[in-house]
Amino acid sequence: MKRSITRYSLFILIAAGFITCKTQAPQTKVTQSQGVYQYKDEDPTVKPFFSDRVGVTGRNGMVASAHPEASQVGLNILKAGGNAVDAAVAVQFALAVVYPGAGNIGGGGFMVYRDNAGKAYSLDYREKAPAAATKDMYLDSVGNVRPGLSISGHLASGVPGSVDGMAEAHKRFGKLTWAQVLQPAIDLAANGFALTERDALGLNRVKGDLNTINPGKSYFMKSIVPTDTMTWHPGDKLVQADLAKTLQRIQAQGRAGFYEGETARLLAEEMVRGKGIITEEDLKNYHSVWRDPIQATYKEYNVITMPPTSSGGVALVQLMRFVEPFPLRKWGWNRDSTAQVMIEAERRVYADRAKFLGDPDFVKVPVAQLISPDYLRSRWADFSWAKATNSNDLKGGVIPGYESLETTHFSVVDKDGNAVSITTTLNGGYGSRVVVSGAGFFMNNEMDDFSVKPGVPNMYGLVGNQANAIAPNKRMLSSMTPTILEKDGKLFMVVGTPGGSTIMTSVYQTILNVIEHGMTMQQAVNALKFHHQWLPDKTIFENGAFSESTIDYLKNRGYILEKLTNTLGRMDCVLVRPDGSYEGASDPRADNTARGY
Repeated sequence: MKRSITRYSLFILIAAGFITCKTQAPQTKVTQSQGVYQYKDEDPTVKPFFSDRVGVTGRNGMVASAHPEASQVGLNILKAGGNAVDAAVAVQFALAVVYPGAGNIGGGGFMVYRDNAGKAYSLDYREKAPAAATKDMYLDSVGNVRPGLSISGHLASGVPGSVDGMAEAHKRFGKLTWAQVLQPAIDLAANGFALTERDALGLNRVKGDLNTINPGKSYFMKSIVPTDTMTWHPGDKLVQADLAKTLQRIQAQGRAGFYEGETARLLAEEMVRGKGIITEEDLKNYHSVWRDPIQATYKEYNVITMPPTSSGGVALVQLMRFVEPFPLRKWGWNRDSTAQVMIEAERRVYADRAKFLGDPDFVKVPVAQLISPDYLRSRWADFSWAKATNSNDLKGGVIPGYESLETTHFSVVDKDGNAVSITTTLNGGYGSRVVVSGAGFFMNNEMDDFSVKPGVPNMYGLVGNQANAIAPNKRMLSSMTPTILEKDGKLFMVVGTPGGSTIMTSVYQTILNVIEHGMTMQQAVNALKFHHQWLPDKTIFENGAFSESTIDYLKNRGYILEKLTNTLGRMDCVLVRPDGSYEGASDPRADNTARGY
């Protein structure tokens, strides 16, 4: 079959199984032995893994999170007879103490839950714009974006959703008492915990901003006097007395312990002090929302993932369905043809995200159309093996009748097979850098996740449009992608990651690493990754993610490649192995830790 065939016909023929496509470079040979990935490659420059870390196994429960203290809290809750939701709630509050850069009570997130009978749920506890928010609140008098205003300081914060979300999840599905699941976080805040090297580095990195935005406050500072005593070191104990009191109010009063009374008063006063716009009324009126999860098939797997206001679920299903017709397993991990079709899928998905996705309570989001095979075939019609698609020539797709208008993840599975996938965030690292005086927690800077001005990128370079414009009480769009997979009707995988705009592509690649390339869960997490998001028109990749032959192949077709000096993803995942035991996989790129028993 010659490549003179039309590109649209090519896609149809592949999808129908009439032809297969040949790779343009030596194959990566992948064999599977009891699900273990054995890497053999003709190109010795390819080293697919960030590290040789192996997964944690257990039969009775598994927790994988961004911090060893939080994972241990979750495991202790499971051992005490709690279920996956109990453990997840305990981990969420523990992360607010031990991982203040992203764990939070001043932010929001998403939960995907599958019970052991196969019933799936999703909870949207994403932040909301305050009632006083306006579409142009970050623009100057001539309509230009005022740099930094949506990123740092009090005006950058949306109304937090984390506490309400956890209260809702526990009320509906929890087994232990609310007091039991809150107590570990209270103990960690009141008694302190030893900083890891990364904890210390993070706090030292933001101390200048903390001094500027929170003048005179000692929160997260060893001293408010600018001397060497300000420097945190691994092993130092961080005690958070005010946060412990806030958590005690939440423990005693539930949701009202945060959204009403003393904590609400302190938060509102902090907003007045820094010219923010969140009020006690905003807090009282906040409520998380149960939504129907997206469920879609990929080969013999069922993908259960988050609907809007997350863009992640729609994007993940699009990404997987774009590449489903292609023989990725035959072509090999990250080799020329595999990389090309995956990059082109990512390019089209992010263009659609910019055009269509927003808060479904405010705009019509055509989810069913966006993930339909017919629509995806039409989006692939301009694909060419010969050259890269030009992102400047690529816009969001056409759907008839449509009118345009620093994060952390954890996965939990209990002994009964109930599974929780949660991604939660302050947005940027340490959020807006505002600490609520008297309450001891960071506020988010989620307002930057709105489209502050159509066509102007946010801090992650993502471009939005009217569907994601600011409006009072509206939830901002997110890339968070908590996901659960089934195989043959049984629980198979729990997956997710932080990473801003790279979340969706990291989840996508991790899933394919297991399904298509035979990796263990930990190997799939360890594997080096790449990312394309439509605009800017370039593919970024971890050092070693592509062989030299693949780099040459892509460059010769006009792909712009940029090797990263840092890393992509902070995955925390759980895989059900063929014998029914669990493999917990935590990312070696940070302090992420899996605990099981």
